Amino acid sequence: MTQVLISLGSNINREFHIREGVKALAAIDPNMRCSRIFEAEPVGFEGPNFYNCVVEIHTDKPLAEFAADLRSIEARWGRERDAIKFRDRTLDLDLLTFGDLCQEANPPLPRSDIYKFAFTLWPLAEMLPDQPVPGDGRTYAELWKAFDKAQALWPVDPGFIEEN
Repeated sequence: MTQVLISLGSNINREFHIREGVKALAAIDPNMRCSRIFEAEPVGFEGPNFYNCVVEIHTDKPLAEFAADLRSIEARWGRERDAIKFRDRTLDLDLLTFGDLCQEANPPLPRSDIYKFAFTLWPLAEMLPDQPVPGDGRTYAELWKAFDKAQALWPVDPGFIEEN
């Protein structure tokens, strides 16, 4: 089984979409783990704040098939693949790592968001502090310790995840 790390984000009906995204990923791996939920300001555009989290799941599917499954989940909740990059999102599922795979494209792994965004790195540092980033060698906790904490980010009460 391959360990997969996925970033979830939503700023449109965000409680509903994060909850549905987590449920869809739990259907793939009932033993999945979810980080705390964080609220973050949009990066690159003006809009409502996002809810973000990171999920760890395991799969025996090949990368291309797994990535297609993620796109299908996004589409189910209204994500348009050809939409402009920096805009409001119903549900955004970003593949951060796929096992130890390192590649530059289709998709790039590990995803550069790990190094750029607090809403990705803080949850990773909490969930997997001693795990090294594939191809890097530094752990998520080491990266978080050195990260510029200027990006506004704060934990959210996760109670809405349990609601029906």
